[in-house]
Amino acid sequence: MKSCNEHIETVIDMYVDDHEIAPEIIKIEENEKLSTVCEICGEPAVYIVGN
Repeated sequence: MKSCNEHIETVIDMYVDDHEIAPEIIKIEENEKLSTVCEICGEPAVYIVGN
């Protein structure tokens, strides 16, 4: 799952609800941001949440 700064807590909660484990949170590198958007709002993503 991908998230912007504003929705990171919501995305973490969604991941935990689905998988019942804490996710790994990876900050997206500057060169990968152009094509990566938040799954909630469509703004540029800053984090990838998952294992």
